[in-house]
Amino acid sequence: MSIESELRKDGIEVIQKLDTLEINSLAKNISSKICATFPNFGLDEKELFIKLSRLDMYVAKMPEGMAEAKYFYKNNSIYFHEHIPAEDREEFAIHECIHHIQEIKDNKNYLLRMGLCDYTEFKTYGLALNEAAVQLMASKIIGIEKDCVKYYGVSFETTSPSYYPLECCLVNELAYIVGEDVLFESTLNSNDTFKMKLAEITSPKVFLAIENALDDILQLEETIITLNNRILEIDDRNKKVDNLVKKIGDLKNNIKITFLYTQNLIISNCFDHLFEQISNLEEVENYRKKLSHFRNYIGTADGYTFFNNYYIEKMNQLEHKYNVLENGGIETAISIETKEQSKLKLLFKNIKKLVFGLFGLGEKV
Repeated sequence: MSIESELRKDGIEVIQKLDTLEINSLAKNISSKICATFPNFGLDEKELFIKLSRLDMYVAKMPEGMAEAKYFYKNNSIYFHEHIPAEDREEFAIHECIHHIQEIKDNKNYLLRMGLCDYTEFKTYGLALNEAAVQLMASKIIGIEKDCVKYYGVSFETTSPSYYPLECCLVNELAYIVGEDVLFESTLNSNDTFKMKLAEITSPKVFLAIENALDDILQLEETIITLNNRILEIDDRNKKVDNLVKKIGDLKNNIKITFLYTQNLIISNCFDHLFEQISNLEEVENYRKKLSHFRNYIGTADGYTFFNNYYIEKMNQLEHKYNVLENGGIETAISIETKEQSKLKLLFKNIKKLVFGLFGLGEKV
């Protein structure tokens, strides 16, 4: 299939090609900003500029619901939606330029890997994980401030309110656990460092479950876009439209369920592992702070109590672990309370009271 045929299949119709001067200007600005934002990732600004300046860039008609820009690896080109003003193209080009940096091809120009996404003959793995990681990088480069958003009944703060927001929220949770630099370096240089570290913290099975769930959310979102476009093609309201609307509602609910399931998987597996690694009193306090601060990263929904219940349970376990460590690791000694013990016990007690008060929970856990 020719490039033109593949573009038409995706609904992309070229209007005009950007001139060399504009492409070079975009390449210069983007290479400079990427290197300035990620100075420790082994990038050479001059080499990166040359790489990006060789891209072809086009203004095109694109389907409703598609991203504002799209990188097409088979001809090393970026396509911008026709409604994007020229002065805004750089913002949307950053995400696509990162994709170009990521790509690994064989000698027949077949795509093997793009960042955290692996392409095989039968299936693509980690597409949503990679898209979210790239978008988090792009948001960091642009300097987007956090915004409070609500999608499909899930509320959260994000630096990507318009592009892959749910996926970015979950991947940002992973970055908080594993380390943002680990995620971004692995994303940009297309290596397995991030995946391996996450699998070590959870397990290979849990990592695959998270990766697949992210792909499921992305697929559900794309299906909603397709159905919405089908509704726009129907002139009058009829039973067929009603069925499509109902189906979209079911898909939205599935997205919410999948998001919360994945978030709970991250919370329980990652923080259970970190809890088991605690070996001294300083690490007790570090764990408490890390789990408490994680509240700022999660998505919440009506009736969602998993994190709060998990937090209270872990505070009880942490208090017990502190007592054991304070007494030299002797389980039978935890009933002997010292002044030092009572101080931290009071802290744990106040924390639990605060949680009970904030979320209307009873005195019992």
